[in-house]
Amino acid sequence: MRTNFSKFVFVLAATLGLLTIASISQAQPRVARGRVYTKGDVDRIIKRVEDSTDKFKKEFDKALDHSRLNNTNREDQLNQDAKDLEHATDDLRKQFDRTDKWIDNKEQVRTCLSLASKINVAMRNRRLGPKVESRWNGLRYDLNTLADVFNLPVVASPEYR
Repeated sequence: MRTNFSKFVFVLAATLGLLTIASISQAQPRVARGRVYTKGDVDRIIKRVEDSTDKFKKEFDKALDHSRLNNTNREDQLNQDAKDLEHATDDLRKQFDRTDKWIDNKEQVRTCLSLASKINVAMRNRRLGPKVESRWNGLRYDLNTLADVFNLPVVASPEYR
């Protein structure tokens, strides 16, 4: 009887030990391309992307209104691309807040990068002014940081064409 009780205590202790180790490993930061990122780090990057996207969208719309594209279908399409990117970053934020592991949001990040790649073509092909170009450069940098975190190709990579 005593040996059965000893076995039970041993199995219970071993199970609790394994559960503790598993929960500690879940809380550990993840490594992406040689750098360690915590969920808080990724949260700050996503926040920057969200803020940059909102600011860029407004400047982009203004710049298009003052360009030769004003009142054309192409202007409408470019504005829609910027709105789609803004919605995608908002979706990324919502999904990120719902998950425990930031790496689970890789597909939402890929969507943002793909949409940004479409806008990058327009920014490369047109001179829309220094203010919107500066906003784009900042947003593209933040998106490429996010790409690096998730081990994805950067904006304008052939993968997004």
